Amino acid sequence: MQILVVDDHPLVREGLRHLLAGLDSGATVHEASDAQSALQALAEHPELELVLLDHHLPDRDGLSLLAELGRRAPALPVVMLSGAQDPALMRATLDAGAAGFIPKSSLSQVILPALRLVLAGGVYVPAEMASAPAAPTRAPELTARQREVLDLLAAGNSNKEIASLLGLSEPTVKGHVVAVFRALQVRTRTQAIAAAARLGLVLRERA
Repeated sequence: MQILVVDDHPLVREGLRHLLAGLDSGATVHEASDAQSALQALAEHPELELVLLDHHLPDRDGLSLLAELGRRAPALPVVMLSGAQDPALMRATLDAGAAGFIPKSSLSQVILPALRLVLAGGVYVPAEMASAPAAPTRAPELTARQREVLDLLAAGNSNKEIASLLGLSEPTVKGHVVAVFRALQVRTRTQAIAAAARLGLVLRERA
């Protein structure tokens, strides 16, 4: 496994390196102290499977770098790390395409399962987002099939995979996804998962 840790604090990078050994003892952890070196590492290591990105970098905002990483490697999951626990920031990060947001105060018992979820194709939504204002404020009525589709969305499955798992056609699944988006008043999968977590429709910590 190839992992990139982007953080300007050497002690944080060292701590994450030791922590990631619990994720995969054979993992190769690359380090970058700023956005420029992170993009260079991405170019040098196209086999990267995961990026842990600090929200505050000396040469660039973390959200801006997140967007750049998404353009250069759209299939590469990026998890944002931050000392802040602002629900609005968490939501903005997930809406920008991050595969998860992990407060730096989190324990290893939270971080490692969260990263396993991301590596399995899911999106990690922290429990702190439960305090964020959301629309709608109460869980909408979903059909049993829509709940199944939402659960599979939260687990990181594509429409094609959901169709196969539920024995449905892709157009039918797409119709259910559109209905779920409409009920949750969102426009993207990440927004749907975050909104569903805040409303208690899926586990806030799916680890």
